[in-house]
Formats: sequence, structure tokens, C-alpha cells
Amino acid sequence: MATFKVCVRKQRNDGFYPVYIRVSHKKKVGYIKTDKLVNEQGLKKGEVVDPFVMKFCSNRIVEYVDRLNKVTYDYWELSDIIKYLHELDDDVCFSDYARKHHDKLVNEGQERNARNYELAYQHLERYAGTTKVMFSNMTSTFVNGWISTLMKTKRAKEMYPVCIRQIFRAACKELNDYDRGIIRIKTNPWMKVEIPAADKPEQLAITPQECRAFFAAPVPESRFKSPLPELGRDVAMMVLCLGGINTVDLYNMRKEDYYDGVLHYKRAKTRKHRSDEAYMEMRVPPILQPIVDKYLSDPDDPFLFSFHKRHSTSDSFGANVNIGIKAICESMGMENEDRYCVYTFRHTWGTVAQNDCAADFDKVAFGMNHSSGHKVTRGYVKIDFTPAWELNEQVIELIFFTEKESHRQQQKEEGGFERFSFKQMMKGTVYFKGKVLGQVQDIGFNNVEEVIKRLIPYIPDDVPPRSIVQFKIENCDKKQIAVYERMKGKGF
Repeated sequence: MATFKVCVRKQRNDGFYPVYIRVSHKKKVGYIKTDKLVNEQGLKKGEVVDPFVMKFCSNRIVEYVDRLNKVTYDYWELSDIIKYLHELDDDVCFSDYARKHHDKLVNEGQERNARNYELAYQHLERYAGTTKVMFSNMTSTFVNGWISTLMKTKRAKEMYPVCIRQIFRAACKELNDYDRGIIRIKTNPWMKVEIPAADKPEQLAITPQECRAFFAAPVPESRFKSPLPELGRDVAMMVLCLGGINTVDLYNMRKEDYYDGVLHYKRAKTRKHRSDEAYMEMRVPPILQPIVDKYLSDPDDPFLFSFHKRHSTSDSFGANVNIGIKAICESMGMENEDRYCVYTFRHTWGTVAQNDCAADFDKVAFGMNHSSGHKVTRGYVKIDFTPAWELNEQVIELIFFTEKESHRQQQKEEGGFERFSFKQMMKGTVYFKGKVLGQVQDIGFNNVEEVIKRLIPYIPDDVPPRSIVQFKIENCDKKQIAVYERMKGKGF
């Protein structure tokens, strides 16, 4: 059994004695140095009598005994015991623990959150000038000084300190044993730290007319087979026509998630924080079917879309989509600060749904897969997602098939059709920027291409090359509708 005693050894040149805790085990003696000092007045017959120093060392000996009681050390050497007890005195590295916390989040499937934590502690390390920030460095002065460098940011000034605080609290919970008085993390800066609130996010939504102009704009020329402007335009269309779906969910979509014309998925951003795992079903509308088919992956690929072949992560995918969107905005003559991003179209969906389609906030939140106030009810009821599909179709109808900026009448599109007979009455309409260019209604068509061919002469010559036009084709006998897009110079 190890025994402990407070003692001093040699006097320093300045007259003070460093205080040690002597450890005896198996007839061997070793010493653990403390940060305390005493002078001649704190000694009596060579023994430490300073009350403050004795109180500190007595508490430390209690900690040592308690720590040794948790292990079987009968067969340890003295050096093993001292090394084990030294861990109690050693400062803990915040940076190392932060990386451990990050890896834990990744293993739990929270890659997006883990990325935010990683950005936070990396920024803190840059401020400290080292990748080995210790917990002892985390004083209120240090943390407040770091936060002051974030004040010009819009969101990071709140998000980064919150992430750092969460890491700090997790470390205290894991490493400190408050019941037994074993405290390895001795600082707590957060009592004197006030985390600033993030700036209110700007409203990114655009009007239906601006939306029509974007999707009708010519796609900039490129020497690449799959140019980023084309990717940006297509993904923006997917986001707008799928209830404002996030790009990370498109990127992660698997083949088993798409059946019966419906995408079934759990929203990556909030699935870990909601009892329903942020589950959502969204039907693919007719206008989007060509784009969905365009990006479908190979049959043996587990991913639904082929985005992962060119983009290694969902973050790089989203970044490249934004580059493509901004390239189209640039070609439209927009100033840099006015150019859109992929979130523009998610915000636009919600805004148009509420302002122009007369949907209340509950319906908009449901359609965008936001957490609602009916959490308990969602746990009891099997959700019917049809209202979200219908609202999505209203938004699409208003933006792409009218010239109105405000529309209150609900219009519903039914699913597409496969084949039709030349005996059936077909109605075809061609649109550009929401404007009807021409319309035909007749029998005698054998396929969609014949209907589109009849509509092409209605397209004016002044429509710019590489612009996108929409063809809405209706089987009047079966009451079915399908929508097709063609690019001038490619499809006609």
C-alpha cells in the first residue's frame, strides 16, 4: 500500500523550500513536486506547518488515495504509481479533446455538426497561435479576446463560441469527478463570457418574376462536358421544385429512397435532433422529371444521383453548385452582392408558398420539413405528405406557368403519362419565362416529340440561344399532364 507525506527537500537560493508529496511503496520512496513554496516560518523542525500549504497538500493526498482506490496497483512499481498520479496534476490539452469530440460526432453520423465544431476550434487555435491550446489557457480574458476577433462576422460570432462551450462542458463532464472532488479542468471562463447573438439572416427570397428570369437565362458557354453553370441551374431547379430540399440531402440520397415517383429521406441537418428523425416524403413533379433522370447514377451505384462522382463531399458539391448559380447571375449582368446562391431558391419556395399561394406558416413549415409545434402529435400519427406535394405543385405552377407575381388560386398538376394513342385528344402549350408562346390541341399525335415539334414554330426567333423553354403537354382524355424542357440550340 502506498503512503503519502508532505515534505520539503533542498532550500533554494532565494531562501524558499519547494514543497513535495513523498510517496512510499514497496520500501521505495519517490516525490511528486507541487507548485507550493514555504520559507523558514512555514517549517517547524523540518516539517511543513504552513496552514494554507498543508490544506492544499492534504486535499491533494485525498485525491491521490481516491484515485489509487479505483485501480489494483499491488503489482505496480513506484514509478508506475507516480506516473499514474501525475496525470491528475498535468494540464489537459483542449485541442486534443476537441478533436476527440469532433471524431465522436462523425462516428455518430453528425458530419455537418462536426464540421462546425472543427471550424470553431481551428479558428481558436489560429488566435492562440498553437494547435496545443491547454484548458489552463481558457480563461475569460482569453476567450473574450478571441470572441472580439469574430465580431465582424454574421454567424460565426455566435456559432463558434457555442461550439467551444459545448466541447468545454463535455470535457468537464467526462474528466471532472465533482462527487469525489477530482478536478482536472480547473478553469471555467464561461461565467464571465457573454456570447453575442448572430446577425438576423437576410431574406434571400426572390420574386417569381426574378425566378423565371433566372431559369430562362441562357446557360453560359463552356468547354467542359458538364459545366458548373448547368449544374447550378439544374440543382437550383431541384431545390425549388422539391419543397426547398437541401443540397446535402440530394447528395446523400440512395436508390432505395426513390420509389413510386417519391423521394423518401431524413433531413441531414435535423434528423439527430428530432423525434421523427426529420423524415420527409416529396413527390417529384413532372417539370423536374427530366432533370432527375439526367443525374441518375449507374444501376450498380448505391447513390441515387451521380453528384458524388465529381464532388467528394456534400460541402464541395454545394460550393460548386453556388459557383454555377453565380456564373449564371453574372451572365445576366447582376452585381456580385446581388447574385443568388442555392439557399435563395429554398427561401423563395417558402416565401412564394406563404405570400402568393395563401399557405399558412404551418403548411409552409410542413412542406419545408421544419420542426413544427405539433411534436407530440407527429409521434402518434402516420403522416400523409400529400398536402406538401400539393403546395409544392402550386408554387411550381405560379412560377413557371403564369406571368403573375401574386397568385391565390390553387392549381394542381396530376402525375405524368407514359404512352398515348393518336386517337386521344392532346393539348400542348409552350412557355418562356412564364409567358404562353403558343398552344395546340388536336388528335393524331403518336408521341411527345410530335407534340413538341408542332409547338416549336411558336417560339420567336429572338429567344436567346441556350435558353430553356417549357412544354406542358396534357392528355385531355386521361386528364394527365407532363412537362418537358428543351434548350434552344440543343433540343430545338
